[in-house]
Amino acid sequence: MSVEIKKLTHIYSQGTPFEFQALKDIDITIEDGSFVGIIGHTGSGKSTLIQHLNGLLVPTSGTVVVDGLDIFAGKKSDLIQLRHRIGLVFQYPEHQLFEETVYKDVAFGPKNQGLSAAEVDQRVRKSIKMVGLDYDEVKDKSPFELSGGQMRRVAIAGVLAMEPSVLILDEPTAGLDPRGRDEILAQIKTMHQKNKNTVILVSHSMEDIGKLVEKILVMNEGEIVYYDTPNRVFTEIETLEKIGLAVPEVTYLMGKLKKKFPEIREDIFTVEAAKNEILRVIRG
Repeated sequence: MSVEIKKLTHIYSQGTPFEFQALKDIDITIEDGSFVGIIGHTGSGKSTLIQHLNGLLVPTSGTVVVDGLDIFAGKKSDLIQLRHRIGLVFQYPEHQLFEETVYKDVAFGPKNQGLSAAEVDQRVRKSIKMVGLDYDEVKDKSPFELSGGQMRRVAIAGVLAMEPSVLILDEPTAGLDPRGRDEILAQIKTMHQKNKNTVILVSHSMEDIGKLVEKILVMNEGEIVYYDTPNRVFTEIETLEKIGLAVPEVTYLMGKLKKKFPEIREDIFTVEAAKNEILRVIRG
C-alpha cells in the first residue's frame, strides 16, 4: 500500500494560548513496499505525523491518501477497515498487553476482524514464530511472566497477526538491551523482506536507520528537511548537526580516515560497508 501525505498541517490547541503547530504543510509519498525511516529530535513532529497515517489524529488541513483512499473523506466504517490494514506499534507496546495468555493477546486483533477460529489460530502461530518466540513455550503463559524483550515481541506479534499492509513502528527497541534491540530489528528486517509490505520506522538511532531503511525522512520543527536515501542524507553532516542530529559513528570514522587516505569513500554508514571499504583501500 502506498501512502500519500498531501499538504498536511496539524495545530494543537488551536485558538488558545497553548496553540502549537506540530506539522507544517507536509507533502511526501511513501511507495508501496518501501522501508522508510523517520528521524528528528524530540518535538520535531515524528509521532504527530505517524498518528495521522491511520486516522488517530485528524489534520488541521491537508490529508492522507492510503492506497487511493482519502482516509479523512470517507465513511467511519472505511476508516475502521483501513486501520485493520495499517498496524501501528507504539513506543513501549508491552504496556498495551492485557489478556491472560500470550495466545489470547495475539489473537485479539484477528478475532475483531471477524476471522474464523481456524484462521485466527493460524495467524497467531505464524506471528508468534515470526517475532522469534517459541509458540509452544509461550502460548499459555501470561504476558506478564515474560522478560521485557519477550513482552515487546508479543506486542508486535499482536499487530502482525492482523497482517497489515503498512507497518508503522515508533521506537520499537526503546529501553531494550543491545542484544534485544538487535534481535527485534533483525526480525523486522526479515519480515519486510519476506512480506514485501510497507514499513515505516521511527528511531533515534542513526545506526539502526542506516542498516535497515531504503529512504530517510528527516524532520525538524514540523517540516521536512530531507527525504532521500541514507547515502545522500548522511553526507549532509553539517545540516543534520545544526538541527540536533548526528550521523552513524562509523560515518564520522570514515570522514577522519579520508584525511589520511584520500581514496577512501566517506559515504559509509554501516560497519559492514566500512570494513569492506577499508579492506579495499588496504589491498589496493
